[in-house]
Amino acid sequence: MLIHITDNEEPMISAGTISEIAFNKYKRWQWWFLVSLCIAFLIVGQSAAVILGRFYYDQGGNSKWMATLVQTAAFPVLFIPLFTIPSPQEASTSVSASITVLALIYFVLGIILAADNMMYSTGLLYLSASTYSLICASQLAFNAVFSYFINAQKFTVLIINSTVVLTLSSALLAVNDDSDEPSGVSKGKYIIGFLCTLGASAVYSLLLSLMQLSFEKVLKKETFSVVLEMQIYTSLVATCVAVIGLFASGEWNTLHGEMEGFQKGKVAYIMTLVWTAIAWQVCSVGVVGLIFLVSSLYSNVISTVSLAVTPIASVIVFHDKMNGVKIISMLLAIWGFASYIYQNYLDDSKARHAQAVAKSQNDSSC
Repeated sequence: MLIHITDNEEPMISAGTISEIAFNKYKRWQWWFLVSLCIAFLIVGQSAAVILGRFYYDQGGNSKWMATLVQTAAFPVLFIPLFTIPSPQEASTSVSASITVLALIYFVLGIILAADNMMYSTGLLYLSASTYSLICASQLAFNAVFSYFINAQKFTVLIINSTVVLTLSSALLAVNDDSDEPSGVSKGKYIIGFLCTLGASAVYSLLLSLMQLSFEKVLKKETFSVVLEMQIYTSLVATCVAVIGLFASGEWNTLHGEMEGFQKGKVAYIMTLVWTAIAWQVCSVGVVGLIFLVSSLYSNVISTVSLAVTPIASVIVFHDKMNGVKIISMLLAIWGFASYIYQNYLDDSKARHAQAVAKSQNDSSC
């Protein structure tokens, strides 16, 4: 999160701070409005998707491939902001990547996304919504590690503090003997769910870092349309993988019986899947918007805000238990999140100061 000054004394903001392109092209109130809107989309979309996903399992749904499919199946919704929201034009003399290279990037990232979604689906099957959400907070710790090795992210005291605290938060849930597993879930399946969710959090952080690397080294630009296209094409690949998995696993044959046995009825079954898919795509709009407007790191940070929303919502909807260990784990997760937010505030302040200094020096030299 360092700011580099070139020989022209123009501030160059590294990955982890606000997007220089977006911040300079939009008016300040427009930038803050869009950031706030994307934050709302991400938090509401992700929280609703997790609650609906748990509701699907609780009411009789049992297909992990279907739960994986709905996480990306509504990706055509992303074409709406792609064609309706104007994106600042970026002047660039860099040679565009070939179709073959782009296809390879989208294919590889799409495969990783599909595997990540499958692990998330397995985790949510064996965990309560509140436990699942708290474990997902560990993605910030993984993000710090992957950003350091892949995106040259610099460690600070606040980031180290956040990483340690979030690790402790997840460790508390791992050793919690009074965990509220869903009905019929054994201790062994609970451990599988915990490990799958933890692994999915790590893979998600890796995915964001690889996307950031693709923007920097291959695409050589990060406009809203390019970021959104990345999300659309990787989701397309992930959706195809999920469909293949649904048929290859034989779970396709069980869907009719699943719909017939859904406790709330057939219509509720269909609407649960439809609204889960839409909620994930609303979340995706927030994710890609924050990647463009701020950074992939900040997008990851904001996604953990749901840890303060989903557990509370799950207590109301599913009557999940909030024992002492869970409360301590949530407080630690919020502490880790706050450390990341404060670090981002410091970086943004440095970025604005560097821009102000550079501008004043340029004005004085004219």
